[in-house]
Amino acid sequence: MLARPATRVPFAAVARRGFHSTRPRFASPYHYPEGPRNNIPFNPLTRFFYVRYWGSMAFAFSIPFLVAGKLWQCHSSTPPKDIMHNLRNTRHDKLEFQDATLSATAWDVNDDSTILAFGPTADSPVITLKRLLNDAQHPADASTIASWDAPSPNPDLAVDHILNLHYFPDSKAISLVLAGGDIVVVREDPQPGEDLIEIVGSVDAGITAAAWSSDEELLAVTTQAQTLLLMTRSFESAANIALTPEDVNVSNHVSVGWGKKETQFKGRGVAKTLRDPTMPEHVDEGTLSSLDDGNVSISWRGDGQYFAINSILDVQPKRRIIRVYSRDGVLESVSEPVNCLEGPLSWKPNGQLIAGVQRLDDVVRVVFFERNGLRHGEFDLRPDSHSTPSHISLEWNIDSTVLAVSMRDRVQLWIMSNYHYYLKQETRLGDSSSSYPWISWHPEKPLHLSAANNGKLRSLSYRGEVCRGSVTPPNDLGTVAVIDGQVLKITPLRRTNIPPPMAYEEIALPANALDVAIHEAGHEIAVLHHDSITLWTCDYFAKPAKKATLTSTLIRHDHVYTDNDDVEASRWARVVDSEHLHIRTDHDRISYFEQNTHATSDPCEVSWRAPGGVQLSCRIKESGLLRVQQNEQPLQITGCTSYIITASHLIYTTNQHRLKFIHLHPGRLEIAGDEPEKDERCRSIERGAKIITAIPSAYSVILQMPRGNLETIYPRALVLAGVRQSVRDRDYKKAFLTCRTQRVDMNILHDYLPDQFMQDVGLFVKQVKKTEYIDLFLSSLSEENVSETMYRDTIAPVEEPTVNGTAELSQASIPSKINKICDAFLKVLRTQDTENLQNIVTAHVCKKPPDLESGLKLVSELRSKAGEAGLEEAVEHICFLADVNRLYDTALGLYDLEVALLVAQQAQKDPREYIPYLEALHNMPQLRKQFTIDNDLKRYNKAITHLHALDVFDELKHYMTKHELFSATIDLYRYDNARLSELMRLYADFLSNRNRFPEAGVAYESISDYRSAYEAYASANLWQECLSSASLVPLSTSDLSNLASSLADGMEEIKNFTAAAAIHLDYLNDLDTSARLLCKGYLFAEAIRQITLHRKPELLSSIIDPGLVDASASLTEMLSEMKSQLGAQVPRLRELRQKKAEDPMAFLDGAEGGGGDTDIPDNLSLAGTDASTTGGTFMTRYTNQTDGTLATNATRKTSKNRRREERKRARGKKGTVYEEEYLENSIARLIERLNDTNGDIIELIRCLMRRGMRERASAVQVAMADVMEICRTCMDEVFAPNAMVGNVDGDQQQTETNGVSRPWGGEGVLWEAMRTQRKEAPVLKSFDTLTLC
Repeated sequence: MLARPATRVPFAAVARRGFHSTRPRFASPYHYPEGPRNNIPFNPLTRFFYVRYWGSMAFAFSIPFLVAGKLWQCHSSTPPKDIMHNLRNTRHDKLEFQDATLSATAWDVNDDSTILAFGPTADSPVITLKRLLNDAQHPADASTIASWDAPSPNPDLAVDHILNLHYFPDSKAISLVLAGGDIVVVREDPQPGEDLIEIVGSVDAGITAAAWSSDEELLAVTTQAQTLLLMTRSFESAANIALTPEDVNVSNHVSVGWGKKETQFKGRGVAKTLRDPTMPEHVDEGTLSSLDDGNVSISWRGDGQYFAINSILDVQPKRRIIRVYSRDGVLESVSEPVNCLEGPLSWKPNGQLIAGVQRLDDVVRVVFFERNGLRHGEFDLRPDSHSTPSHISLEWNIDSTVLAVSMRDRVQLWIMSNYHYYLKQETRLGDSSSSYPWISWHPEKPLHLSAANNGKLRSLSYRGEVCRGSVTPPNDLGTVAVIDGQVLKITPLRRTNIPPPMAYEEIALPANALDVAIHEAGHEIAVLHHDSITLWTCDYFAKPAKKATLTSTLIRHDHVYTDNDDVEASRWARVVDSEHLHIRTDHDRISYFEQNTHATSDPCEVSWRAPGGVQLSCRIKESGLLRVQQNEQPLQITGCTSYIITASHLIYTTNQHRLKFIHLHPGRLEIAGDEPEKDERCRSIERGAKIITAIPSAYSVILQMPRGNLETIYPRALVLAGVRQSVRDRDYKKAFLTCRTQRVDMNILHDYLPDQFMQDVGLFVKQVKKTEYIDLFLSSLSEENVSETMYRDTIAPVEEPTVNGTAELSQASIPSKINKICDAFLKVLRTQDTENLQNIVTAHVCKKPPDLESGLKLVSELRSKAGEAGLEEAVEHICFLADVNRLYDTALGLYDLEVALLVAQQAQKDPREYIPYLEALHNMPQLRKQFTIDNDLKRYNKAITHLHALDVFDELKHYMTKHELFSATIDLYRYDNARLSELMRLYADFLSNRNRFPEAGVAYESISDYRSAYEAYASANLWQECLSSASLVPLSTSDLSNLASSLADGMEEIKNFTAAAAIHLDYLNDLDTSARLLCKGYLFAEAIRQITLHRKPELLSSIIDPGLVDASASLTEMLSEMKSQLGAQVPRLRELRQKKAEDPMAFLDGAEGGGGDTDIPDNLSLAGTDASTTGGTFMTRYTNQTDGTLATNATRKTSKNRRREERKRARGKKGTVYEEEYLENSIARLIERLNDTNGDIIELIRCLMRRGMRERASAVQVAMADVMEICRTCMDEVFAPNAMVGNVDGDQQQTETNGVSRPWGGEGVLWEAMRTQRKEAPVLKSFDTLTLC
């Protein structure tokens, strides 16, 4: 495009509007022109003051939490950088535009392209705008957007220059603010009626500074006429404010001495003069620096609500101040006086600090101000000894983590943590004595910036990386190097964990460091500078550690680093005589390539070769997406904030505050879920923590918290991996010590490889050696197989290890694991019992159940060997392991009184209790002593054997009866018939007194006491045994008849008509009564058989026929009732289910007319809740729980509530939520009754036909068939899938289905009604009709 002059449009709007500001008049005593009490939020004299006041307090209190949560969500993918991370360059593109002066740059966030502005210069007043794409490699790749002549409209300004260049990505427009006063808009895609280039306005006095707000809605402009203009995006005037010397009176600064030495505690013994800390020792007057260039700076806060202006106050003497304005143009504060304050200014986007520059005689520093204008910290710039900082400008990146300080020939990047500023990077721009370098951060990507200097453009990208040493044992010392300008901070974290900003060693470098690399072996450190490399040797493994010393300096010659001048040109950077140290000059990176890593073309990609042939390549994006490529297997992990690769794991952190592990193996990689309680590969960490390094040999990971401190943790995944590897290597001592230190369950030593461990018990004892360690292992045993539960291995081995040529055994839980292990240890320890006496005792006591007798027998053996020292130690140890009271009882049970005395003494029992008792036992005969001990220990079965041996039969009978030892005693006298009969009679009397009549009758009959036997049988209603025993007495005929008559009455009373009929027929010779009883039991065929057998056919018409008539009438009535019940209940059940399907609330309301017209009280909640409410829930009207809780936890319910619900469920009152369930159960019970009477009805119909009563038989059969058909028809409807399993009894009424607990009361019924589980329908027996009817 040819350069053409743009049509100059006078800024009439600005001129006509005559921007000005009306200052408030401070005549009021309250300093507010609006009147009194307007400087407080609410006037307390008005109505409803308290409502407005507390409402505003609640709202204002919640705002910080809402904003903090929102900010965290917005920035969770790009967390702040911490000080242990160095800024490593990932892109350093250098473009030089010949015969063109690059004056400004801006970013287009749509495609990350750069907008370049060239000119104007003294030679050519032309301004040219170009677009340079992100992947452009040559200046010719830049495309021209527009070009026009821009002569200076101000006669006092010879050459115009660009103050602000801004790109609007939504409208594809470019805004330029020129020092001469023109404001130009260039449109890339002009609409009809719009010009490509338009001068939207002009300030005649000239412009000194301009800046757009972060929301691109306001433009702040300061003019040569000492005015401030605020314009909208459409360049309409929003405010016109005069910058006057009286502005300094806005702020009355009072410092309380934060951070001053006067406010620091110096100890009680330090004498000091008391002074007011709010009165500083030295007060700055705000004198102007002799090198001040007079420039004005404007910087907006990140949220666009405030902006600051740094300008010189036109007073005598002149001074520079920073004014803070609100978005509405209201002056909020003015900075306190600072001597030699210069023009650069940058407000931290997060709103905390405002950065400026102070130039003193001996130092140039960056100073910080708060929004109220008070000083808040500072740090000194660190220039080279041969250069002086000049042409300084400041610029924060978008996430407020990096401060770019640009100077005449370089750009420095500073990061703050723990109140210390680190110089992380320095980029040389070349000499530029005539103008300021133009620095522009990317608006969205925090570590992307462009630097323009004359005709040179540099596009720079960085990423935070930790310079760490090797993470492969045995070189995993955890060495970390942190760059801080000319200081390199080295800390071997395995040796010591020193909190930043301190370090184990601080190396003074000859120049600012760009990058650093640590050799795999950890003995060499290479530091990359701008034009050299320094090599340092150290040995932090040695004791004492060998500090780093400079060994050589390699000078850069073109692309080769060497210590001499004999070099060869090469396209790639290399180091002479070094095959592991590599440099990329295009990215200012230096690296040692280990044997497990290899170079990649992408500086953000890490390639790693793990043992076993596993090869990984990892790359993390700025969005937190970690891409892992493993043997052509892609894996994507979202929300990753940091990661590290070790020989066996890929470890990474997530923005969900989890530390996760991925096992590296030739199989498919698996990502662990967010279950730190169940999965060893996941662990919760502090919010914002990042990985610094890992030390696999120490099973530790070092994390850095957002506030800067370091924490060393021992993740369970690393610890268990180390324990398993030690067990596989049969290094049991290392595995044991790891479990002991990290509090890992000792059972894993056995459970991981159980058969191998059982074979290596001797090796375990030999390696561990210490007695207390073996005791600790034995006492930690449990039956649980921890390798299948809490320590389940999350990776299956590729090839199972073998034991003596056999395949790896199953790790299934062994029921007798503890006893098996203890027996194996006893087998090994008994060969060296003098050395491991304590361990032998422990192995006995730790069995399940504890083998205290074996342990005490060992003590007894020691006592017999006269080993006094070992005896006391053994007794003390066994008393420590077991309950002393139980141990004392066991010692008594051994009948060894001396051992019992030792235990009692060691247990510190009261001598007045056990000494008289032991003396009394000592004076008894042996059998009597044993009986007394067993009786006192309540070992009654064993005690009675001693009475049997003493041959005291009378005492034995009394003892047997007292303690109910009949079976054991009878077994002792099974060969002594005389005494056996006596004991059996005592036993039978005991059973009879306990109402155990069947057993008592058998016992009496076994000793031929038939009279007592038939009485016992009669009490038990055993008529057959009773009559047979009575016949053996023998009883008289009348007595036997009376007995039979009473038994028959009893059988008839319990409706055992068959037995009653048999007694009447066999023992009373009463055929008539027998037949009547059989008819009552619907046994008509048997009754007819007996009548015909005894040749009395006349009884058929007198007994059988009336019985058939009565039975048919009874059953017909029952079937009619069943039919009526089904006719009423099935339609009602259908209606309830239809109502529930159409409107669940109407179904629960229970109204006949539906829930639509029913008045529902307005204090009933229609949403289920587990919280206590005064109004109750929508189930309250059915459960009557108006003031209680409806929580699902069953433990909070009383038995009274449970019984109440059971009663309501059993009643099934119409209109309640229990009605549907009641109807289902009622129909189910009806079907069960019908099945029970099926056989009786069939028998009745046949006998009716046999007796010629066809009409009655047909009526009964038809009634039965009708009921059966109704039941068969309604089965599918009643027991539909939407029915739910009914009542659940007991405390566990809250049965869980798929993890959902059943609520209580009416809500539980609703919960059941809404389930889709099928209720098992009862089985309906078939009815075989008689075709003769």
